[in-house]
Amino acid sequence: MFPLLPFPSPREVIFFMLVLSRVAGIFAALPVFGGRRLPLRIKAVTVLMITLVCFPTLSVTLPELPTDAFSLALLAFSEVMVGLTLAFITQIIFAAVEFSGQIIGMQMGLTISSILDPSQGTQTQIMSVVQTLFATLLFLSLNIHHLFIRAIMDSFKVIPLGGWHLNGELIHFLVMRTADIFIIGIRLAAPVMVALLLTTVALGIMARAFPQMNIFMISMPLNIGLGLTIMGLTLTIFFHVLEVSFSHLSAQISALFRLMAKGG
Repeated sequence: MFPLLPFPSPREVIFFMLVLSRVAGIFAALPVFGGRRLPLRIKAVTVLMITLVCFPTLSVTLPELPTDAFSLALLAFSEVMVGLTLAFITQIIFAAVEFSGQIIGMQMGLTISSILDPSQGTQTQIMSVVQTLFATLLFLSLNIHHLFIRAIMDSFKVIPLGGWHLNGELIHFLVMRTADIFIIGIRLAAPVMVALLLTTVALGIMARAFPQMNIFMISMPLNIGLGLTIMGLTLTIFFHVLEVSFSHLSAQISALFRLMAKGG
């Protein structure tokens, strides 16, 4: 029926589309590749090429395929959810980076300088953009994206096609990981937060001691200059916190495999 395609039967075509759905789910939410950072054509070609590379090496037993289009669409949706769930844990780290940038920008007095982030299509703090770029460079330099490419292959060994389940333990795991946004964000912003807090206290004492001093004119450039200086001096701490967070992804992916494959 398909003489020009490298599939022996329509069943294999459906198998390929299900694999494509899982790969597309991962790359739709994976940092650097997701959002609006890359043109849609590049993302589509990347997903298709990775699927073509992975597909011949998979030894997966096909489930009983449904005969109606609605059930088949639900099966494809479950494969997309497998990819989205795996990529979600990385989005948590980048959300923590953006959160820390918002805290730092607010304390430095840069809240009025919100810019349009073309990667997300929304307004964001300029310090969030800067720290997100640093996190993206570390993400790529540590080859974390290779970890998710391997996770695509490993997922088919643990989670069969149509084997995704949403259960209480999976929801609890994702909620607990979401709390890491605040924990990691505070750790990333802590050096600048402490330095600017001490600066605010010192300026408050000076304002009481010298009432004639225009403390507001002094505090604005001082907070910006000191904030940027502390960020530069503590950049190694910033990268260390992110590196530790990225190192936990492998164990979290294994835990997600176990939870997603478990019946509801």
